[in-house]
Amino acid sequence: MQYETIIGLEIHSQLLTESKMFCSCSTRFGSEPNTNICPICTGQPGVLPKTNKKAIELAIKTASALNCTIEPSSVFARKNYFYPDLPKDYQVSQYELPLATKGYLEIEVGGEKRKIGITRVHLEEDAGKLVHKGADRIMGAEESLVDYNRTGVPLMEIVSEPDIRSPKEAAIFMQDLAALLQYIGSTDAKMEEGSLRCDANISIRPIGQKEFGTKTEVKNMNSFKAVEKALIAEEKRHLEVVSCGEKIIQETRFFDENTNLTTGMRSKEYAHDYRYFPEPDLVPVEPSTEWVKEIKKSLGELPGERINRFEKDFKLSAYEAHLLVFNQGLADFFEECAKSYKNYKAIANWLLGDLLAYLKDKKSKLTLAPAALAELLSLIDNGTISGKIAKTVLINVLDSGKSIKDVIAESGLTQISGTDELKKIVKEVLQSNPKPVAEYRSGKKTAIGFLVGQLMKATKGRANPALANKLLQEELEGG
Repeated sequence: MQYETIIGLEIHSQLLTESKMFCSCSTRFGSEPNTNICPICTGQPGVLPKTNKKAIELAIKTASALNCTIEPSSVFARKNYFYPDLPKDYQVSQYELPLATKGYLEIEVGGEKRKIGITRVHLEEDAGKLVHKGADRIMGAEESLVDYNRTGVPLMEIVSEPDIRSPKEAAIFMQDLAALLQYIGSTDAKMEEGSLRCDANISIRPIGQKEFGTKTEVKNMNSFKAVEKALIAEEKRHLEVVSCGEKIIQETRFFDENTNLTTGMRSKEYAHDYRYFPEPDLVPVEPSTEWVKEIKKSLGELPGERINRFEKDFKLSAYEAHLLVFNQGLADFFEECAKSYKNYKAIANWLLGDLLAYLKDKKSKLTLAPAALAELLSLIDNGTISGKIAKTVLINVLDSGKSIKDVIAESGLTQISGTDELKKIVKEVLQSNPKPVAEYRSGKKTAIGFLVGQLMKATKGRANPALANKLLQEELEGG
């Protein structure tokens, strides 16, 4: 029997606010444990929370970018459960009346556009963080410490429809969503710091069947690659279970990146397990129509729109446009460089090739000025340096922080384009390599490749390639 995979994602994103959801404590990441806390976020008796307006604005901005309907009234509720990192024994969230509903995000999979439905976008507060000693998880740990700094940080939950059909598609959705959130400034989307987190619900069903199969929830996915790997593992497990005639148990599972396997954590909770009821200390959120319109106007150009413009205005391929746009810094660099240098393909090739490889290898940020890359590419065009030399110059500039002119001047890396100077070196190369010269003159024309290599070696890569080939051929044919 053939099965299809059904995946829905629950994405939690910390919002870029300076203070917490219901108090004035700082949201700064990396502070000393339990320093960004107060009686409100730790749930002391007698305190009253106050909703963070900036958090509501960023959530409305996100929901608008996701083509959602902003509800005229949404209500905060208490989600009751006990865990050591939840000092109030309940989390303030939204349940029956969320901030926004019924949207979608369009992604591209295998060259085809796919609309993934968005069920809801709602606001809530984050929980604290447990730090386990002696183990990565609470199981096997000697003791666990709790840091409440994260407690109360504004959290936005984005729930997708079960429209995703493969682990690869889930990873693409996450990448596209992260890019969107960064572009509109609602979050920094740093999965490694926990500001963007993802839980996935996955099930399988026989192809053609309308009813969904029993789902499991997968947690502990802290990168886009981990999302795909975890879902591949759980998809495989589901297929193995049903192929043995057994039933899938609805539960929450943990993904172990070391083994690439999922393990059971606990039975899956249902909504009634949390005993939701309206938060009595907070009034409903009722954004005015004028405010929502104002927020929507501030969205600016979204990633999908920028990709289309890069393809149309700069004649880039869809692949190049995607790679640039989904790294906002690179896309901004590209556009700035394109103002003074019009070979857009060359800019994209250098950015996505040598420059990106250097940044990944050094694990560093882009410090080169766009004008410097434009200058380097112009020097290649006018014959001052070759493409090979330009690669060396670029690395030296990035390592030293010096200007391109200074690096070229200090290292003497200008291209040899003078006919007389190059002709002299050509003759020396031919005299030093009689065997390939004889092979060329006897009809083996491919022998010129070796001679070109020897010429470039003799000039340390500084010979003008076109001129070098021309002079070599002239000397070989004339001899």
